[in-house]
This record gives sequence, structure tokens and C-alpha cells, in this order.
Amino acid sequence: MARVIHVFRQPDRFVAGTVGEPGERIFYLQASEDVRTVSVQLEKQQVSVLAERIGALLEEVQRRFNTDLPTETPDDLVDTDPLAVPVDEEFRVGTMGLGWDAESEAVVVELLAVTEEEIDESVVLDDTEEGPDALRVFLSPANARAFAERAERVINAGRKPCPLCAEPLDPAGHICPRQNGYRRSEEV
Repeated sequence: MARVIHVFRQPDRFVAGTVGEPGERIFYLQASEDVRTVSVQLEKQQVSVLAERIGALLEEVQRRFNTDLPTETPDDLVDTDPLAVPVDEEFRVGTMGLGWDAESEAVVVELLAVTEEEIDESVVLDDTEEGPDALRVFLSPANARAFAERAERVINAGRKPCPLCAEPLDPAGHICPRQNGYRRSEEV
């Protein structure tokens, strides 16, 4: 079957979001342009890494090419709206690619579907016929900053960390390894 590459050259929206309650959330990235919307599922850690690497890429581009890039997200690009529904995932993300397109001065994010076989690095950010399905999004530096900022907010909106071990606190309780498995009693 031929490879499907969803390309968004000027997306109206590219955001990270979740479905579900903290502790059971499913993470998605969603790209929209005109009437077309594509959603892909990924892990929380992948969202975190992508947001972090986008920030690092923008810093590197600014340093290397002496380009004037926004250091903060413009107020008009702050997106707090929920994901567009219905959230129908195209695929689950396995490999992620990130790059800078100097010609269009855009950050390029490519997300590739999980596959059984090993992925050759040459298919990332390439239009070859062979390889996993992909979502490729071109973002202006300001939109890339807005994406990274929202992604961080989405990640931090989950369960609060335990002050002792930093593991997520469950509403049903938490057995902290730093307390040898004992829970503190509310009664004194």
C-alpha cells in the first residue's frame, strides 16, 4: 500500500491536547488547515520531547543564522481551545523528525506512524513512496513557540507530583517509595 503523507504548509492550527481524565489521558497532536483536520496519537513523553526540541531548534537557528526569532509567544497565537471533535486518529506516532526549512523560514515537524520493521532515517522529511504514513507540518517560528508553550501546559495539567518522590499522585492514594510503602495517617 502506498505511503500517505499529510502535509500542512500553512496550518490554521497545530496543537497538543488530551482526551480523558488525568492518569488516563490519551495524548494527541492535531493539525488543521481549511476544512481538513488530522489527529495522531502519541505518548506524553513524546509531546514533552517535541516541545523541548522545538525550543532548542529555535535557539540554534537564532544563534547559527543570526535570525531574529520571537522569544515569547505573541498573545494572538495563544491557543487554549480544546481539540476539534471528533478526534479520529490517523495513526500512532513512532518516530519524530524536526528540522528548519531556511527557504520558507519554517520549523518542520514530521511524525511517522509506528511500524513493525525498522525505519530507515532517509524516509524522515522525505517524500519516498516506501515507508510509514506521516504527518508533516510547517510552522512559523512564532507558531512553533505557541505549539511548544501549549504542549508544556497540556503536559503539566495532569496529576500533581508527590513532593517526596515526584511520581504522579493518584486520587485513590499513593504509596510513596520514599516512605517505604507506608501512608501517613490523617489521625494523630
